[in-house]
Amino acid sequence: MRSRLREAVVAIVTAVVVGGLALMMTHTARRTEKPQGPQVPRRTDGKPDFTGIWQANNNAHWDLLTHAARPIVAQHGVYKDVPVLAAPVVALGAIGWVPPDVGVVGGDEIPYQPWAAQRKKENVDNWLDRDPEIRCYLPGVPRAMYMPYKFQIIQGTSKIMMIFEFAGAQRTIHLDEVNPYPAEAYMGHSVARWEGDTLVVDVSSFTAQTWFDRAGNFHSDALHVVERYTPISRDAFRYEATIEDPKVFTRPWKISMPIYRRLEANVQLMEFRCQEMAEETALGHLRRQQLVRRWEGKTMRIDVTRKVPPAEEVYERHVDGNPPTP
Repeated sequence: MRSRLREAVVAIVTAVVVGGLALMMTHTARRTEKPQGPQVPRRTDGKPDFTGIWQANNNAHWDLLTHAARPIVAQHGVYKDVPVLAAPVVALGAIGWVPPDVGVVGGDEIPYQPWAAQRKKENVDNWLDRDPEIRCYLPGVPRAMYMPYKFQIIQGTSKIMMIFEFAGAQRTIHLDEVNPYPAEAYMGHSVARWEGDTLVVDVSSFTAQTWFDRAGNFHSDALHVVERYTPISRDAFRYEATIEDPKVFTRPWKISMPIYRRLEANVQLMEFRCQEMAEETALGHLRRQQLVRRWEGKTMRIDVTRKVPPAEEVYERHVDGNPPTP
């Protein structure tokens, strides 16, 4: 009797252990499988489908690095080390400040060569003159990916089309074999391949006339970018870009961020014809009857004369010790 009882107990314990191991193995296998069903949209060939309208949700367009709040255009205030809004933007008040954010650069450092670090500082000091975005130049890569505008991806078998709201910029990513690009281009020349579920895009043939952000981060015509698009879920993918430019940087460096699908039922790209919007900024100094009457080179200079409202004037007189005027 005891022998049969012992055998029964052993059989039950063995079944529980084996069943548990089987369940663990099944769970582990499911975790290592590719995302299925509604998690990641896929094409008929099994590759992820990035088709849709997307937008970054960070402040990398202001500055790729971690940054505190600062005026978009600054001048010294009452205290030399505390900047305030400069005359061209002083009327903007609180919305004339760059919002703070953490950076998207690995190690939170851009490895400039010494001369290039000085140029970057000069770019910040002369932002209104130098930032190509202000004059509506095509934004380039990777900047187009994280500007505060929507963009659309249309994915085919051998080509992927990207259309950007800003300036109507476009780029074609070639999944098939194509000839090298014969010239320089603002948006570069993009050739791609798949590494599992990750789309890897090699971008070259850049002009030097684009920046990485509004903080003066720049490159030369030797720029080379390798992008990686990896799906996270149906509505998000991770974007990474490794940046190399031996004329400007001491080593390659990388940015990384999630980019999200716009989920509104009626979402669409809208027309943003910034060429017309930038006409006065770029060419206003050539007008016969100028709207802005003081220019220094390409920079418009604005002198602010403040007219004190009557109620405020009465208050100021009272504070100064003068009796208010009846």
